[in-house]
Amino acid sequence: MIKPAASFKENLQQLPSIESLDRINLVDADGKIVASIENQPGKQGSLAVYQYLQQCFGTLNRDAASHGLAIFAEHTADAKERPGAHPNIDRLLDIIGGAAPLTIELVAR
Repeated sequence: MIKPAASFKENLQQLPSIESLDRINLVDADGKIVASIENQPGKQGSLAVYQYLQQCFGTLNRDAASHGLAIFAEHTADAKERPGAHPNIDRLLDIIGGAAPLTIELVAR
């Protein structure tokens, strides 16, 4: 596991490549896809974080969400101040707040 740095940009440089990914699906306990993060500009940072969380934790639970918030660094504070502006960070905050864990499905290109 990486030790998160103070900036999101620095943390992204430590994460594995997302080149082979098409998207990530987030799946609830009933098997329903509740969200997807696609490999496209503006979403690639979140895609890299969620792929890394899947590789380290296997599921998006409270521990994974806490580590993810540290990786998002300065964006986490902004998400707390502006709910809805960063939905992929909001999801991590929700899980820490008691929302059910999610399965992270990696979908290759």
